[in-house]
Formats: sequence, C-alpha cells, structure tokens
Amino acid sequence: MATQHRKTAKNHSSALGQIRIIGGQWRGRKLAVVDQEGLRPTTDRIKETLFNWLQFELPEARVLDAFAGTGSLGLEALSRGASEVVFIEKAISASKQLDKNIKTLLGDIQNNSDSKPRAEVHNKDTLSHLEQIKGAFDIVFLDPPFHQGLLEQCIGILAKESLVSFGSWVYIESEQSLTFSTPKNWQLYREKKAGQVSFRLFHVQ
Repeated sequence: MATQHRKTAKNHSSALGQIRIIGGQWRGRKLAVVDQEGLRPTTDRIKETLFNWLQFELPEARVLDAFAGTGSLGLEALSRGASEVVFIEKAISASKQLDKNIKTLLGDIQNNSDSKPRAEVHNKDTLSHLEQIKGAFDIVFLDPPFHQGLLEQCIGILAKESLVSFGSWVYIESEQSLTFSTPKNWQLYREKKAGQVSFRLFHVQ
C-alpha cells in the first residue's frame, strides 16, 4: 500500500477517499483515507487472493506493514485475527489518518481487553526505521512505491536485521516489469498478476 507517481485531476492533499475491510471481525467496514497524489491502495481483488493464501497464518500473528500508505493490508490482518501489527508510513497526512482509523476500530473492542490486538503507527522512513525494530515478524507486507528502487534494499534489511525467521511469510507487490532477488531461504509460495501489478508470497525456510 505504497505511494507512486500518478496524475490527478485536482490537488487532493486534504481530501478523503475510502477503503473497505473485506473479511474478519470488521468485514464490510469502510474507512476514510487520505486521497493524495501517489497513494496506491491494494485492490480488493488482490487483497482477497492474498488473504485467502494467508488465512491460516493470521490468527495471533505479529505483522509488519512496511510501506503502509492507507494501512489497508495491516488493517485487514488485524480484522482477521493478528495479535500485533506495526505500520510504517512516511507521509504524515496518511500516517495521521491511519492512526485515527486504528483508534476507531480498536475502540469497538475496548471492553474486551484480553483479546484486544496491538497496533503501532510509525511516521518514519521505512528503510531507516527497519533497522530500529527488534524481533522477527510472522508476516511482512512489502508494497513500496513503484520505480524508486526501494524493494531490494528493504529485502536486504529484513534479512540482515533478522526481522523474518524460519516460518515467516513475506508478501511483495511490485510493478510487473521489476526483477529482483531474494535470499536463498525465501521460497516462492504463490505468484499472480493483476493489470500492471505482480504480487508474490514467499515462505522463509
């Protein structure tokens, strides 16, 4: 759920769009998101496929949404039973709106604190902030801005800083034209294309 350059008819820097949670406890819930130039939410079609792949891995999972944007992927994971999601988003307007949406959703279950998941939003540059995070994640979502050369750098940091370990799952969404390499112990589990987008799920061995 990252940002990329695209043309817009007007300046939408302060306008709001919408995303929809498609499964789990908040299924059908619509949330306001910042509608700014370059914001590229993962489509419902891709999300449905991805979360079908991950359906048995989500309960109690620790999740990283590394280029969160609207937070669509991480929020979907929370809705489907993840115990913790860490969101990283550099754009301050998107980060603030994401934090607001999380507080709204978690407020719905505030009287059931024993099962209340944790969610953190970090308004930081992803590449630099990943080096500050401790502990491995069960699931990592990598959907960086297209055409900026960020993906392989991020993959390298994940491996170097031990942010993934045996059994972790790494989802990568990229432009179809992009070629990239992954560590030898990342096994390609699923791969599909939709329009100009390729999306892949890797299993760390």
